[in-house]
Amino acid sequence: MSTDQLAGPDARAPRRATLARLSSPRARSPRSLRARRTGAFYVFAGPWLLGFWAMTVFPLGYALWLSFTNSDGLSPKTRYVGLANYREVFTDPDTLASLGRTGLFTVITVPLTIAAGLLLAVLLNQPIRARGVFRTLVYLPAVVPPVGSALVFKLIFDRDSGSANGLLDIFGVNGLAWLQDPYARWVLITLTVWGCGNVMIISLAGLQDIPAELLDAARMDGASWWQSFTRITLPLLSPVLFFQLITQIIATLQSFLPLLISIDPTPKGVGAVPESNQLIMIDVFTQYFSNGRYGYASALLWVLFAFVMAITFLVFKLSKGVVFYSVDPEQTKAKTKPRTIGDS
Repeated sequence: MSTDQLAGPDARAPRRATLARLSSPRARSPRSLRARRTGAFYVFAGPWLLGFWAMTVFPLGYALWLSFTNSDGLSPKTRYVGLANYREVFTDPDTLASLGRTGLFTVITVPLTIAAGLLLAVLLNQPIRARGVFRTLVYLPAVVPPVGSALVFKLIFDRDSGSANGLLDIFGVNGLAWLQDPYARWVLITLTVWGCGNVMIISLAGLQDIPAELLDAARMDGASWWQSFTRITLPLLSPVLFFQLITQIIATLQSFLPLLISIDPTPKGVGAVPESNQLIMIDVFTQYFSNGRYGYASALLWVLFAFVMAITFLVFKLSKGVVFYSVDPEQTKAKTKPRTIGDS
């Protein structure tokens, strides 16, 4: 018999407890465990972090530095000019006019796009036959690449061979120069609203998330369809509509499609863009690639960034009391403590 057997079970118990404690993962040093987890994080996230720094942080920093110089993109002799480019942005009448046109285009386009998407979502949420086919057809314009959509609209509204003027000829109306002022702005707005498939899909998902019991109860209480829609559907859908409002504003302020659809078939450079469609991104493109003013164009982009941030902040402030959440984000933030990987 062994010594442990002679000593009895009481003598073997401390030895087993010591071996179990040493083999347990909890016996490892917390510092070494944290180092291993940190190393695993950087192994998996390293490629993304490298791409983020190389493709986002560095270009942004370089553009910010260019905005304080007179760089033309070619000459190695770049001179620091301080805030001269920014002063020119706020004193140049052409730049201020392009900012005004961009703001007007956003004010017109964003509500129309959201309203069209919501209307289509309400219609396609009804129990109709072949509903999936109609949803697919409405969503297709959002799948088409923006360049392809712009070129198709350019062909449709061509002055000589476009189908829009062909349709007008049937009714005895002379063809219009759709891609020139004063019609070019409305062609651009039509193109933007035509691609409301993304808004429709998101609104449709929000509508299907509304409990049917609430609508049934309102109907039994004698509420009309309009009363149910305005007092139940819209308030419960307000977070979805608010998200779409923010994303649509940001995307519209950076719109670059006018350059593609509003140039005449025989253009003379970027100057062929109709005046009503010369938005801020057209001005940026002109300064970069036509005038070679990289410093001034970079300043324009940073001013546009500040403009977008200011409008987004204003919309967030104005949304209080209008957007209704099922769970208050502020209360959730105050009551919920974030957990880390190391928390048990």
